[in-house]
Amino acid sequence: MCTDADHGGESGLGRRALLVTGAATALTLGTMSFADAAEGSQSTRTLTGTLPPGAPDFVYLPVEVPRGVREIKVSYTYTKATVPAGTQNNALDIGIFDERGTALGGHGFRGWSGGARTEFFVRADDATPGYIPGPVHAGTWHIALGPYTVAPKGLPYSVTVTLTHGPDAGPAPKPVYPPQRARGRGRAWYRGDCHLHSWYSDGRRTPAEIGELARAAGLDFINTSDHNTHSSQAHWADVAGDDLLVMLGEEITTRNGHVVALGTDPGTFVDWRYRARDNRWAKYADQIRRAGGLVVPAHPHATCIGCGWKFGFGEADAVEVWNGPYTPDDEVSLQDWDNTLVSYARSRGAGKGGGWIPAMGNSDAHRDPDRIGGPQTVVLADDLTRDAIQAGIRAGRSYVAESSSVEVGFTATGGKGRVAGLGERLAVGLDSPVTVNLEVQGAPGCTLHLVTDQGTLFTSPALPDSGTGKASWTTTPSYAAYVRAEVRHAATVPGLPGALTAFTNPIFLGE
Repeated sequence: MCTDADHGGESGLGRRALLVTGAATALTLGTMSFADAAEGSQSTRTLTGTLPPGAPDFVYLPVEVPRGVREIKVSYTYTKATVPAGTQNNALDIGIFDERGTALGGHGFRGWSGGARTEFFVRADDATPGYIPGPVHAGTWHIALGPYTVAPKGLPYSVTVTLTHGPDAGPAPKPVYPPQRARGRGRAWYRGDCHLHSWYSDGRRTPAEIGELARAAGLDFINTSDHNTHSSQAHWADVAGDDLLVMLGEEITTRNGHVVALGTDPGTFVDWRYRARDNRWAKYADQIRRAGGLVVPAHPHATCIGCGWKFGFGEADAVEVWNGPYTPDDEVSLQDWDNTLVSYARSRGAGKGGGWIPAMGNSDAHRDPDRIGGPQTVVLADDLTRDAIQAGIRAGRSYVAESSSVEVGFTATGGKGRVAGLGERLAVGLDSPVTVNLEVQGAPGCTLHLVTDQGTLFTSPALPDSGTGKASWTTTPSYAAYVRAEVRHAATVPGLPGALTAFTNPIFLGE
């Protein structure tokens, strides 16, 4: 083994150590070079330095890989600082691109683990979860560093690269993907959780463990959504079955918010290396749709660094209003989404899959004790297939419930026997009477609420211990442009609403 070390100086930004690669958003370190070596030997290089406050989103370390390398292994460390209360400490993400380069679009992408791992490897027959197996071809590879947050005195780091020389261990495994349909019940209500993390990103559960928990939660479908990698997609075929549809996706985790790609074609990778100010989001949203997926901004008002959604909702097919255990930021997301409905309530085509953004809810489960299926989106779909589930979500034929024990029925009826359900429009005159009917099961002690563009206009007494209740309310389209339902737990803070048990998408009223 031969070992060498390169040092970037006191700040890590020594003379010509960093080269600007684009609009001050990425920087490239000096190249780490390796020479040819004997078969079976290993070569190691280490680079240390310090990234300053205000460092770019991505810093690339070029690695010159010679011919005859069977495996590349990378490890890294960085130093946490002592910082005052309220000051962000150091956090550094990592990934790798191969000889095809780092250009946006991800042609050279070979994996990303964010801050979830301190080391990884890539070779032809295998790779660390989060990374893509395949040959280690000669050329310039790039270690991608993502300084997520940098303390006031900088972020000291050390990156070590080890090459193992010799022929490939074996051919790259051929990916096998889950089918795009399961044995459904025809047109029916199907329950799903479309925001889940496995050990292929920062989760701690295997796909098999997630599948077992999804079935226990009464789910009919799930969607894979590991952060910034598609590496897990070839590992779900054994999880899917007649009773569980597994759709494939990714959580695109940018510095200006996260978005779930829901139900994309197998092998689809969507880049995440841009901010709202870069005006690139529409291109990648279009990529998701061209790959057969839905664009779903996640937890838009989450308070974690970089989690708030800054790209606007013009490209959204749905929005994740409820994320995991119900918290104040979910309440803000719910009210913000509700405020968008009135803008479209009178628009031509509202309630027909266009002109408004349906809401959904997902668990965002990572590890114990995160509860898969808490919450879950319940979709009226023609069958248990990717296309049918997506069509139901896109049309807003759905409600969100905290568990499979909660069931909601919600309709509006008008003159001449007209009936409309979730996501639909009841086409009656502005002064025609409309009766709204809500039925709920599995919500003991909860209250029922009917919400319109004026706000909450009906609240029931608390439901009995059986958890079953009904509400009926009469209005007109001139008084209520839309109506939707909420089921809530008892309030715990005076003056604030209780946590959600369930909520529905709207029914629009009027011609």
